[in-house]
Amino acid sequence: MSMAPEEWLDRNNEYLGAALALLRQRLTDLVPPPEAKAAKTSGYGEWPARAFFRGRALKARAIPLLAPPERREAATNEERLARAAEGEPPPALLILERQLGLSGFEREILLMCVAAELDTGIGAAFAAAQGNSQRTYPTFALAMALFDDAVWEALSPERPLRRYGLIEISQPGATPFTVSALRADERIVNFVKGLNYLDERIASLVAPVATLDPDDLPESHRQALAGLAAQVGADGEARLLLRGADGDGKRQIASALAGMLGLRLVVLPAESIPSAGELGTIARLWSRERRLLPLALLIDAHDLDGPLPPDHPAQRLGLFARECNGLIMVSARDEVAGLEPDAARDVAKPTAREQRTAWTAALGDARVDPGLAARLASQFDLSQSDIAAVSREALAADDEAPLDARLWRGCLTRARPPLARLAERIDAKAVWDDLVLPPTEKALLHQIADQIGARATVYDDWGFRDQMNRGLGISAMFAGESGTGKTMAAEVLANALSLDLYRIDLSAVVSKYIGETETNLRKVFDAAEAGGAILFFDEADALFGKRTEVKDSHDRYANIEINYLLQRMESFCGLAILATNMKSVIDKAFLRRLRFIIDFPYPGAEDRLRIWERALAPRVPREAIDFAALSEFDLSGGSIHGVAINAAFAAATAGTPVTMALLLDAVRTEFRKSGRTVNEAAFVRIRAVSGTGGTP
Repeated sequence: MSMAPEEWLDRNNEYLGAALALLRQRLTDLVPPPEAKAAKTSGYGEWPARAFFRGRALKARAIPLLAPPERREAATNEERLARAAEGEPPPALLILERQLGLSGFEREILLMCVAAELDTGIGAAFAAAQGNSQRTYPTFALAMALFDDAVWEALSPERPLRRYGLIEISQPGATPFTVSALRADERIVNFVKGLNYLDERIASLVAPVATLDPDDLPESHRQALAGLAAQVGADGEARLLLRGADGDGKRQIASALAGMLGLRLVVLPAESIPSAGELGTIARLWSRERRLLPLALLIDAHDLDGPLPPDHPAQRLGLFARECNGLIMVSARDEVAGLEPDAARDVAKPTAREQRTAWTAALGDARVDPGLAARLASQFDLSQSDIAAVSREALAADDEAPLDARLWRGCLTRARPPLARLAERIDAKAVWDDLVLPPTEKALLHQIADQIGARATVYDDWGFRDQMNRGLGISAMFAGESGTGKTMAAEVLANALSLDLYRIDLSAVVSKYIGETETNLRKVFDAAEAGGAILFFDEADALFGKRTEVKDSHDRYANIEINYLLQRMESFCGLAILATNMKSVIDKAFLRRLRFIIDFPYPGAEDRLRIWERALAPRVPREAIDFAALSEFDLSGGSIHGVAINAAFAAATAGTPVTMALLLDAVRTEFRKSGRTVNEAAFVRIRAVSGTGGTP
């Protein structure tokens, strides 16, 4: 039965005190009598006599007879030492011996070095025992003379004392190795005294992770945990790779596995892997620390993506994982170069059903719409920790907004993708009434919104998710001439669904370097996979064009990009919208995979009238405007909005309301901008009909 911490600390101090007393007694025994000091000898000297033959130490030590009180004191200290060593856990020095594989002689060397740090008066005893008043420190020669079972290999770089950095050797200049000062590492001195903490050289690189109960994991993650646990050897040694897009889930699985094995988990970011010169030292320190605390290590390379420069720390990930021992886990999205794991597991986000259960548990007794958990789980693909955090923040918020709205807003914030370089977030303001389209096309847009809202029912309640691996997302193409409302329709959907809208920047995504375009596209889709964003590929024909006959390497790699897009579009679980004014150049394989194709027709006169009536903002001052007359001009919806804005600026500059004349001038400018012929007769007629009179 394990003893209480306070009891162990008392026993450890008792053991250490007895060990130091015995060490002092040994040092006293080694001091030569006065007559021996006066003797003149050659070679190694008579006191103590030490000879080395064929690598084997032959000891001949004369010990003066102890006086009875001294005998009784030595016996008493040996009894104290034996009593204090009983029980579990043993004293710290014996833990070091057991955990790091020290021999008895190596343990005594370490004790001698620790004594130099703890006993301020022992320096004189070291000097007297070595017959040199300057050597007030322990040396290997002194240890060879002082302790039984001495072996020369004890201070080999491969033996524990030096391999794990338990002691340091100070060897200035031409000082012989055997008489150089030995010093115990500060961390080890504190450990022997009963203070156990992580070495600061390791602590500065890692962060601790709270232990997680396996029962708190979703079922799919518990299955991955069981598979990984089966690969850990009886000695706790294993190198495991956790692949997949769920960074939080991988960390939770690693924490639960460490807890099952009685270990504490620490995380090392891949960017903090030490340099090549320090890598071996840090790996050996880790091998020491993981035995003393004990620890498991998770190397986090989850956020690394794409090709890395040659000098990036993560390039040394595989080497570092091989150098370290114990339970080493690596979190990455894909395979890691140079790493040969004992086992690998793919870790995805919790399933939609598991997320629904997590939402229900996190909300507890809160009064919400019974179907809210299903809607949140179907729209947002969040980790279990994110669900708990969003629920906690929404329940604690001092906000007048309904709880449903706070939860949805929290999910949007949590799932907002890091796409600053590859996409532009559009602040969607357009609503259904702003959209002027024929009834058929508008009905298709409503159908898209309805399918997004009904995914929980169809996929989960009705079981379609169990039958489908791909096609769980919704992809649509908006085809039509420029200015016919494709972007506005995307904004309307984002606004209606309360989702973020991201317009993909093709200039940042497409790269001339082989493989980088696919990497950028994967970042875009993965970032939006959490469900909080609609991807809008404007001018999609530049990216989704037809595959060509392979005539050279450029054609081959261009086709590879398109093939990757085909696969990624099909596996994407969110809403992706492709907008193009050249539908005929889109590869047919994309068209087959699109659930909706909506043609945006050029507006006729009636549609143009409705667009003109909505073109000016409500607070714009205006005179009587003949919108019916303006609708006779053959302009797209985008051009009409441009005309309205230009006229408003002209009115603001002149300090007048927006007039028919200003609008006609802006129409003329729009025609000239697009290179179209200006029919002055039509302008004269419309001026006459609208009462603005004359020609410009």
